[in-house]
Formats: sequence, C-alpha cells, structure tokens
Amino acid sequence: MRLSNRTEYALLALIFLGRRSDASPVHGQEIAKVQRIPMPFLRQILLSLKQAHLVKSIKGRSGGYALCRAADKISVAEIVRLFDGPLAPTRSVSKFFQEDTPIVRERKVTSLMREVRDVVAKRLENTFLSDIL
Repeated sequence: MRLSNRTEYALLALIFLGRRSDASPVHGQEIAKVQRIPMPFLRQILLSLKQAHLVKSIKGRSGGYALCRAADKISVAEIVRLFDGPLAPTRSVSKFFQEDTPIVRERKVTSLMREVRDVVAKRLENTFLSDIL
C-alpha cells in the first residue's frame, strides 16, 4: 500500500481540525497555510471529505470547516479508502473492491497477499484520528 498525496494532505487537514480545542470552524486558507497544502488541492480534498461526511462546512464570516464526528469515531482506514481505494496490495484480495487479477492463479501468493491485507486493514481500522493527533 502506498498513500497518495491526496490522502496525506487529507490526513494533515483532518489532524489540524481535530487538534482544535474548541472545535470552531476553520477557514480553508488557515489549514492550507499551517499544513502547507496548495489551496486548489485542499479545496478538492475538503469537498471529498464533506461528501463523505467527515467534515462539514459552515458559511458566513465566522464559517469554515469542522469535523462532522468526533476524532475517535474517524478511522484512518476510512480516510485511506476514501482517497486511495482498497487497503489490499492487490484487488484480487480486497474485501470491498474485489476483482480478479493475474495473481489469483497462484494460491500461495494470493494467501500471502490476504495476510498482508488483514494486517494492514486491522491496524488502520483500529487507529482513529484521535490516536494520531
């Protein structure tokens, strides 16, 4: 598994929002500046996070972005899957995005890839945003 820049930036944005002690909305420009995320890229990421109900946007002068759920209710696996798809090293062993790939012809290799998937998925599904703040 390899994280894309979108996933890394999404994690940085969510960490920034999760660290807000008062949970007040934050303007995108502030997130971009502090986390050094290009603003056009951040807009796309925030839109995806909003559509996935991970963040909400509040309009108006004192508006901005805030988490939709508590940080201890957002798993890292959920974030990674949103931007990068399956946690499995190959789609043929993915639980949610399964499709045949050439490797299925080799049962032992497929079994190994399932084990890798299970270890990665368990770790990311049991790690929450609150754990990495």
